[in-house]
Amino acid sequence: MNDIANINLQIPTPIGGPLPTPAIHDSFESERRDRKLRLVAAFRMFARFGLAEGIAGHITVRDPEFSDRFWVNAYAQHFSCISPQDLICIDEHGNVHSGSGGPVNAAAVAIHCGIHASNHRVTAAAHTHSVYGRAFSARKRTLLPINQEACLFFEDQVAFQGDVLVLDRDEGRRIASAMGDRRAAVLVNHGLLTVGTSVDATAYRFLAMERCCQIQMLAESAGDFIVMSDEEARSVRRQIGSDYVAWLAFQGLFEQLLKDSPDLREYQKSIRSA
Repeated sequence: MNDIANINLQIPTPIGGPLPTPAIHDSFESERRDRKLRLVAAFRMFARFGLAEGIAGHITVRDPEFSDRFWVNAYAQHFSCISPQDLICIDEHGNVHSGSGGPVNAAAVAIHCGIHASNHRVTAAAHTHSVYGRAFSARKRTLLPINQEACLFFEDQVAFQGDVLVLDRDEGRRIASAMGDRRAAVLVNHGLLTVGTSVDATAYRFLAMERCCQIQMLAESAGDFIVMSDEEARSVRRQIGSDYVAWLAFQGLFEQLLKDSPDLREYQKSIRSA
């Protein structure tokens, strides 16, 4: 799995057996259905973590066959209720190509389509109005390397100050330009955004970033704290900062969600039997 940002990343070596790897699909349809399954799983997982906030929030994944098209959630549908058949396929101009045909959040078009169109190495993008992300974004800053998890974002994040209510179609391109090859952004007065080479990696990165915002603010409220050196932070990120490790960290959450979601287990069986 190729990474968007690469600083000679390494893969931690396990003891006692090989690590799992992403499935390789033999058709566009099989891969499309798998991406839709994982996109729905990410939405439901975000709901479990309390990351759904009214009509706000969206995760997108690029279609494997038509690279200028993206699957996204319908407007105002709660994350916990989203199913594969509810997803909508749009292009970078917001035109609907397939799916439920329901309304699409204009901000999803403005932000995500601009990012996908500007950086073709981005397969998925996630943004929602999370509690700690919004609190953290009240100041123009990025996460500090104060623990192992925060090192995921060292030299891989930006603080971007743009529109708070995003309707301008160029906003996504401006965000993408500010991010470059970085995979996380603090949108000032707005929240968090992450991207990656898979839904799995993107969703896990968002969950980790939200938690890191919470932890940094807790540390700040307690008084003085120690920030790791650039060398230490860079060394940790080399070990755990790849999209593959983010994908791997998502798998346990994914399997847990499938166990509690009979409809998604049936959908997964249909992919395997296709």
